[in-house]
Amino acid sequence: MGKPSTNRDWSQIYVIYGMDQWQTLLFLLLHAVFFSSMSVLFLLYFDPICAYFEATLLSSAAWARFAAGFAGCVTALSAVCLFYAAGNFIYSALPLRHDMAQRIVGAVSDWSTVKNALDLGCGRGILLNAVATQLKKTGSSGRVVGLAQCKRTALSTLRTANMEGVQEYVTCREGDARRLPFPDNYFDVVVSAAFVHTVGKEHGHRTAEAAAERMRVVGELVRVLKPGGVGVVWDMVHAAEYVRRLQELRMADIRVSERVTAFMMSSHIVSFTKPSGHVVGLGEVRLDWR
Repeated sequence: MGKPSTNRDWSQIYVIYGMDQWQTLLFLLLHAVFFSSMSVLFLLYFDPICAYFEATLLSSAAWARFAAGFAGCVTALSAVCLFYAAGNFIYSALPLRHDMAQRIVGAVSDWSTVKNALDLGCGRGILLNAVATQLKKTGSSGRVVGLAQCKRTALSTLRTANMEGVQEYVTCREGDARRLPFPDNYFDVVVSAAFVHTVGKEHGHRTAEAAAERMRVVGELVRVLKPGGVGVVWDMVHAAEYVRRLQELRMADIRVSERVTAFMMSSHIVSFTKPSGHVVGLGEVRLDWR
């Protein structure tokens, strides 16, 4: 799974795609500023705070100074952690997501023969448009379909495709990833980026119900993929589950990338091929560290 180079600046990506879940970023930044302000107050008014602790909570001046210093350190460390989390969120939402889209595209060896591709959970279209751009570069007559969860997302995705100049290669369709509205063996390539782990989240990420919902998605992904087709999924936390399910479904050439931290979580790219014939036994899993 090579890592194609890209000359695009993150600000260019932001202008086109914006940012999902900006409320989370705002939450992190507001709390980071709050804890930063608290740590500065502890620094500027350390002696009065020590006196207050001694008068109201602790009878010893030494313990009061220790408590005030400890509280100041905790608030300063909290601010640093929150600023780091906010920075990682921005990086993951824009530059990293774009970079991973390029890596997913690079995991498919030949796009010139691709007639139909699917982006499962296309979001605002970073991966969808990367696939469309690759189809355009290779002169393919194929198209990529983005599965969106709602009409508003689909319209937003089509706007970004138009801005990227690949609108003729892109279509969007609303649908449920657990019951894909496509026939069996339809797509040459199925891709997905940072989506599958969100399925079933209403049950709680660590519950058996959520795991079952994610496995349904993996099963649907395999169902709509043509024999000989390639599937590439980048997702958080649950890569081992996907590998086990793909083994159960007798997929071939299962590969797992190195660990990448995204949104403060562990993530991997899992790729596989749907065999043309029946495969006996579980497929081999290859760890690709390139």
